[in-house]
This record gives sequence, C-alpha cells and structure tokens, in this order.
Amino acid sequence: MNRGSHSPAYSILENASLRARNSFGVEARAALLIDVRKNDALRELFGYAMLQRDPVLVLGEGSNVLFTRNWPGVVLTLATRGIEVLADDEQTLRVRVAAGEHWNDFVHWSLARGACGLENLALIPGTVGAAPIQNIGAYGGEVAEFIATVEAWDRQQGNFVRLQPAQCAFGYRDSLFKHEPDRYLIVAVEFELPRRRAPHLGYAGIQAELDAMGVAAAAATSAQVAEAVTRLRMRKLPDPAVHGNAGSFFKNPRVDPAFANTLRAEHADLPIWDADGGLVKLSAAWLIEQAGCKGERDGDAGISARHALVLVNHGHASGAQLWAFAQTVRERVRARFGVELEAEPRIV
Repeated sequence: MNRGSHSPAYSILENASLRARNSFGVEARAALLIDVRKNDALRELFGYAMLQRDPVLVLGEGSNVLFTRNWPGVVLTLATRGIEVLADDEQTLRVRVAAGEHWNDFVHWSLARGACGLENLALIPGTVGAAPIQNIGAYGGEVAEFIATVEAWDRQQGNFVRLQPAQCAFGYRDSLFKHEPDRYLIVAVEFELPRRRAPHLGYAGIQAELDAMGVAAAAATSAQVAEAVTRLRMRKLPDPAVHGNAGSFFKNPRVDPAFANTLRAEHADLPIWDADGGLVKLSAAWLIEQAGCKGERDGDAGISARHALVLVNHGHASGAQLWAFAQTVRERVRARFGVELEAEPRIV
C-alpha cells in the first residue's frame, strides 16, 4: 500500500486533516485517510497489515461523530455511489443504495418515484451507509422499518455478508453496528418502500406546519410531509455551515414508568412517550432547557439557543472543549432530575 497514492478504486492520504470531514468543524488528524470508491477495493485494502493491526475508523459525512483527539490509525470513507431498482410494482419499490449516497438525496429520489416511508426522515444529514448504524429517526419515524438487507464487509470473516433486519439488532438509535464497530463496514443498503401508506403525522409540529403550508393533513402526500419536516428542521436546527453541530446530541432517556410518574408529579408539563421494553421516554430537550442550559456557552462551546438538544461549535472550540461542555450539561440534568443523558453521536 503506497501512502499518498491514488487509483480508480481508492486514494490514500497520510497525516490528513479531518476538519472538513466532520460537521462540528473541529480539527483532528488521521494517520492515514483512505477514500474508497469501489467496494472490491476492500479485499485488497484489508489484506494489508496496517488495516489488520491498527484501529480503523469508518467515517461517512462526519455528521454523527465528535473528535476529541487525533485518530492514530486509519480513517476509511466509502465514496461509492449508485441506486439500483431491484423490484418495482404497484405495492412496493425495492432498491439497493450504495453506502456513499447522500441520505437526503436518496429520500427525495424515493419520493420522486412515488415511494413512501422516508418522508419523516427528510433533511437528516449523513450518508445512506451510516443510516442503519444509528437507526436514524425523526418525527416519529425510524429507518429500520424500511430496511430489507444490509450489505457489509465483515472484517472478521474477510468477506462480504448480507444481514437481515433481525440480525441487525435495531433499537432506539441503536444497532449491531454500533456495538461491533470494528467488525462491520456497511457497503450498501436495500430498502423496501411501500407505494401506499398513511402518513405519520402524530409528532408535534407536523400538522401545524402542514396547516401553514395550506395543506389539509388528511390529504397530505408523502412529498408534502417531507416538505413540512424540512421546514421544521431548518427553522429549529442550526446550520452546520454556520455553527458546527451534529444535530441532536443527546438521546431521549428511557426510564421506568414509576420514576417518570414521580417526575411528572413534580413537573406537570414534562413530556413522556411510550417506549419498548416496558419503559417510557422523557424529552431530553425539555430536561436540558429546564436545567437552564439552552443557549448557554463556555467560550465557543455551547448549547444552541434554537434547540436544547444541539451542542454547537460557535467558532473555534476543540472537540475536547465541546465534550467537556456536554459533560457539564449532563451533570446539571442529573443533579436536578436524577436522569442520565446519553450522547447520540460517536465520541472519538
């Protein structure tokens, strides 16, 4: 493997800056950065001792990661492209999407072809390959509902594998791929999207946004729901190009119903939703705002004044400074409510 080399299948850069590769815009460097443009190149690359020996971090568009330090090994990105229609009838559209495709572009590609299901996930940043890792979700929807197969390079087997949804262990912002990050490298995702589906409008704000658009909720199309979600996200979330961020930084905590009821007895307006496993979800945004953290900052690290879930880089904060501020927020929420907040992005 020649460092600094380029080929049609991949390129290699030594001591590479990752500032432009993460949406927080923090400076970090990788000992080696490899951009892969063809999946077959993985057989060659993972045959080299360095990729077998040193830590390998798989990076998409960097919209769900916070670098608190340099990466001592290899950062590998999949720059693969392509959407292939596998089956198409009156009921279902089944497609295979390369990992490097931009998620929001794929959402609008599917809507333009009359498919439903992904409209509530519009404008989520990142690549298609990253979507199953986090089991991305927003406004009441989760991507796992529409995943038929995940194709991945299995570093343990040294081969490509096809994983069915049951094998992926999808959960709330969770999956097998989060728990075994050093084993699987997602190269493509197959989706099964319905042609007809009642839109999911139960999440707060969507119906009001449709009303503002002059669209009756009962007659709203998937494309119109996607437009409403896009407007909501653009209004509520800061633009990473202006203030570096990774969207929602904290998960909504899942707690025992009895504990939630005790909190609600003291705080009548605390939002609570049902969750799986006999638990309920609390609003992390509400907890953070009530703890007095919304809009606060320490130097260039802070919580957005527009949305309490969003940790932001106001300019030149380091990843370590951002992570330290996140710990301050967690401590204040824990001290006031006895609730432990968990970070949503991967912390490096």
